Amino acid sequence: MEAKRRRLAERPEIILEAAAAVLRKSGARGLTIDAVAVEAGLSKGGVLHHYASKDALISALVARKLSDLREEIAACEAEIPPGPSQLSQAMVAHVRGHYCDDDESSRALLLASIESPEALADYRAFVADQLGRLERIEGACPGEGAVLFFAILGLFMGRALGFHALGDDALQPMLDALERMAKRPER
Repeated sequence: MEAKRRRLAERPEIILEAAAAVLRKSGARGLTIDAVAVEAGLSKGGVLHHYASKDALISALVARKLSDLREEIAACEAEIPPGPSQLSQAMVAHVRGHYCDDDESSRALLLASIESPEALADYRAFVADQLGRLERIEGACPGEGAVLFFAILGLFMGRALGFHALGDDALQPMLDALERMAKRPER
């Protein structure tokens, strides 16, 4: 009985892993409840029991992605001495460490999210939270944190969506400039 409960408790994560695999293999258009069920080795009803719709599944994938992103930024923050520029520097450090991570999955998830109001709301909440944190920094010039954040977001989104494929020779000077902006004394 305990093993069955454990399998049932693990099922939502198994379904999310299957959905991520479907996104990687088939893209946003290939993400269907049926495809996820096949990938997870479950019935369609088994998937729908945990995620009542494709939108709910996409929203859960986005929530997981944003949770991971928050944790990664927090880990970068922990490595930087406390101060007004800590968050800005952490964001730049995160870009340095994760710039080329899994573009295909990110692209597919972003494209799937466009048609999902719940997922878009999650992204908007993340952006608002990060902007709010940057704007609340004591001593920061108004708008400076937002400019830095959107520059970083533009690098990630542009790469994930295939708008550019900046090589290390082009990326490093831009990251160096972002880092200088983040460390400015008046921040």
